Formats: sequence, structure tokens, C-alpha cells
Amino acid sequence: MRKKARDFIDKITQLLQKKSLQFTISITFTAVSVVGMLIVGGSLSMRFISSSEEMVSDDSTRMVDQVNLNLDNYLRNMMRISDSMYYRVIKNADLATDNISNDMSLLYETNRDLLISIGVFSNSGEVIAAEPLTQLKPSANVSGENWFKNAARKIENCHFSTPHVQNLFVDPDNKYRWVVSLSRSVELTSAGSITHGVLLVDMNFSGIEQICKNVDLGESGYIYLIDGNGEIIYHPRQQLIYSNLIHENNYAAARYDDGNHNETFEGQQRLVTVKTAGYTGWKIIAVTPTQDITSDYQQFRLFTLFFIFFAIFLMIFVNMFLSSRIANPLKELELSVKELDRGNLSGVDISVSGSYEVQHLGKTIRSMVDQMRRLMDDIVAEQESKRRSELDALQSQINPHFLYNTLDSIIWMIENERYDGAVTMVTALARLFRISLSKGKNIITVSDELEHVRNYLTIQKMRYKNKFSYEISAEPETLKCATIKLIVQPLVENAIYHGMEFMSGDGEIRIKAYREGNDLYIDIIDNGLGMPQEQADALLTQETTKVRGKGSGIGLKNVKERIQLYFGSEYGLAIYSEPDEGTTARIHLPLKTMEEAEENEGGGSK
Repeated sequence: MRKKARDFIDKITQLLQKKSLQFTISITFTAVSVVGMLIVGGSLSMRFISSSEEMVSDDSTRMVDQVNLNLDNYLRNMMRISDSMYYRVIKNADLATDNISNDMSLLYETNRDLLISIGVFSNSGEVIAAEPLTQLKPSANVSGENWFKNAARKIENCHFSTPHVQNLFVDPDNKYRWVVSLSRSVELTSAGSITHGVLLVDMNFSGIEQICKNVDLGESGYIYLIDGNGEIIYHPRQQLIYSNLIHENNYAAARYDDGNHNETFEGQQRLVTVKTAGYTGWKIIAVTPTQDITSDYQQFRLFTLFFIFFAIFLMIFVNMFLSSRIANPLKELELSVKELDRGNLSGVDISVSGSYEVQHLGKTIRSMVDQMRRLMDDIVAEQESKRRSELDALQSQINPHFLYNTLDSIIWMIENERYDGAVTMVTALARLFRISLSKGKNIITVSDELEHVRNYLTIQKMRYKNKFSYEISAEPETLKCATIKLIVQPLVENAIYHGMEFMSGDGEIRIKAYREGNDLYIDIIDNGLGMPQEQADALLTQETTKVRGKGSGIGLKNVKERIQLYFGSEYGLAIYSEPDEGTTARIHLPLKTMEEAEENEGGGSK
């Protein structure tokens, strides 16, 4: 696929190269304009669709919230009726002497538009009082009804049932009324003794039906109501669902969280908005088919296409005019630039004509030619100066503190007539300086580098009064290999200051030079305190790792960067450490002879 795309781009490029500059600018600007118009049109279309969907989602949410508010008010009224019956009538009556039927009848008449019946039952299911229906059906089993069991089991709550036909009392009008039962446990007082009973309020289901029915959700949207288990409480097509002529995704909707959801049901894309009603745990479900949302998209797409084609047509003429203004001055400027391309920096006449921008470009190129000549000279001088500065910095490795401390140690030995130690220290210091200078060379042999470290360790061991021992070993074939000078000493210095200084004795530093294939490795190993590996890795990212006032001042990161500067990014420095297990610093270099390394240094770093 990439090859085909590349071939197509190459063909277009070759075709444009054979055309005039004016044609190329015109066709390119037109193509860019077309793509831009398509992107803008597509963005507007997508934004319109997104806004429409968000608007429908917001409308559905508002509708569901309104239904929830109305349903909440309706249920609150039922609970208020139940509370009035319980706390104002039943609680204040002694059933042995008082008749609560009159108060119950008054309460029913006050709220008869909302109620079907009110009843109070004993703990065994016997009718104590009821309005307006009082006679139980012979087949009625009050204590076996779910509303009765729920009230008796959870006496502190009000319980709402799912819609059902009122089948408890004998209806003289022989009507089958759909009700939702609100039941609760109540305390009945009779002759001073308290027993438990159940208060039943059958509310008219038509009230709930009207709340859900009078909702406008577009052409084919609707709202239905389910309980927490997914059983349908209200649905505008409830009879068709019960007849199994249509289906609803109510059981899946029962698992939805409150909010908007996109679902596919029976091959139809739908936006479903869910809201859980208080008190009952019922869910209000608003369904809006996606086709209702997208019905107005076609007209907007036609308008968008018309706008895009008109804009493209206008841009073609604008591009042709602009290309003619730009092309000729650019052709003249291009001829001047060709002279620069041939390397002719002197005597070239840069064309300055055309529009202000092209004139400015010509003047800029003319100024650039003058600056290029000066910059070329400056760059050569700057690189030479930078290289000299780098070499000077790398050769200035001896920290004054180390030198002062060493000289103090020598003076102390002489004053205490320890002449052998003083001679050893002076000799080691002299050799240390000799290798540090290395006649201005930055590349030395591994043998010289190890000798430099040996002299450094000789001095430090005497200064630290033999708190540590050291061992230097190297495979014979590595001694004549090339390395950058003074890259081992900073690592040994780091091992002493951070590993040996805090040990009471038995410190050990081992230095090994060995080869593996075409690679040269130098390991600096100490048995010091060590550190977590994360801390060891961080050493190579810090500017310096020396103790304040001690050491050469060369950070481990600097050592790594020097190696990579000369030999490439695949080489460098790694630190391995564990707490209480010591630390290993591993230098990784290419296996090169001195001649090869000096040749590379003369030709520039890799």
C-alpha cells in the first residue's frame, strides 16, 4: 500500500515538473483549496450531526427528568396519604372503642382521583377497615399477597408493587381496575395492647400512565417504565408486548446505569436514556430511534455540498490570478538561485522584483549570500576553538583539592621522616601528571590509562591509610588498545568517595580490562555500600555525581558523553549496583588500535 502511494506521488511530482510554474502554483493551490473545503465541509457536517445528537440527548434527559419529577410528586402524594392515614388516624385510635372508617372515608374522598381503595388489615390478613370497597372476594388470600409479605417482612419501609388488576375486594361495578399498591407495616392499638397490621393504599395506575404518556420524544420516540428487575410497569404498546406481537429490550435496560446509552435492538439503532426513580427503584426509559435523529441530515448535506462546490469554483479563479502574480518574479529569482546552487557566491546578481513578499525574499537571499560567506569563515574558526576548548577542559582533570591534600600528605611524611612514603607519593603524582598531559593527546593506550589509575590509587591508598586495597588486571591483548584518557580515574574516584570513605576497613576496588568479540570493556568494581539500581541509573542523567569539594569534578554523565562523542552512541558507560553488595561501573569501548583511533579522531568524532 505504501509503495503504491509513493509511486502515485512520484508520478504527480514528475508531471508537475514538466509544467510551468504558474500551472504548478495554480493547480497546487486549487488542490489545497479543494481539500480544505472538503475538510471544512466535512467538519461542519460532523459538527452538525454531533450537535444534533447532543441536542436530542439533552432533550431526552430533560424529558426523563421531568417525568421523574412528576412521578416523584405522584408517589410522594401516595406516601403522604399513607402517612396521614397512619399517623393521624390509626395512631390516634383504639380499635376496641374507636371506629376509623369515617376518617378513612374522608381521606379517600379527598383524594379519590388518585386512589382506588384504602384498607387496614390485621397481622393475620383480616380486614379491619376499608374504603370505598369493604368486602373481600371469597378467593382472596390477603396474607399470601406479595404486598402483604413485603410489608410484614420489612416493617420500617413503604413498599410499591408493580401494576396489577385490583382483585382483593368485590367491586359492585364489576370493573377491572389497574392499581399500584403501596403497603406498609402499622401498629394497631386495641384495648391498650399493640399488634402489627398492614396498611394498603391502592393508587390508580392511570395517574402513572398519564405521566408517561403525555411526553413528546419526536416522531417515534417513547417512554416506558420498568421495575428494578426489568418487569414492565408501563409501556405505550403494553398490550402488543403482552400479546408477543412486538418486543422490548427491558431486561437489558434494567442493567443500564443512569444516563444516555446507544444500543442496537432487533437491527435498529436507538438512543436510550435511563433515570432511576426515587423510593421505588423503578427505571424510566426514554427511547429515541437513531433514524429520527438523522432524518434532517440529508438536507444539510445538500446545502454543504452546494457550499463546497461554490467555494471551490471561486478559489480556482483566485488561484489563477495569484499564480500569475507570483510566477514571473519567482522565475527570475529561480535563475539567480541556480547560480548559487553552482557554488558561485561572488558576483551573482539576485533578482529583486514582483510583489513585496517576493522582493523581500530576493533581498533576504542577497543578504543571505553575504552572511553565508562570513558564516563559513566563522564556523571554521568556531569549530577549531570549540575543539581546543574541549581538549583543554578534558586535560584539566586534576582537582585542586586532590592536589592540595596530596601535597599536604607529602609534607606530613617528610616532617615525620617517612621519606620512602613521600618518595612513593611524589613519584606517583609526577606520573599522574605525565599521563594527564599526554603531550596534548586525547587518545592513549589502555596500558597508560591503567597506569594513570594505578598512580592515582597509590596516592589515595596512602592518604586513606590503607582503608582499602586495589587490584588492576588486564588481558594482554587489551593493553595496546586505544581509549580516551582519564575516563577510568573519575569512576575510581567515585568508588572511593562514595564506597570506601564510609567503610571501617576491608574496602576493595578491582579494575579489569577485557575484550568480548570486537568490544573492549573496563570494569571498576567496589565492595562498598552500593545503592538501589534506580539510583545508579540516575547517576548517568545528572550533571555531576561528585561529593561537594571532592573529586575531579567530572560527572559520570560526562564520562559517558565523552565516550559516545568519540566512538558513537552504541558505546558508553553503565552502572550496576545493589545495596550492601557494592557497585560495578562498566566502560564499553570499541576494540581499536591507536592508529585506527587517531585516524578517526583526525577525521572527526562519530
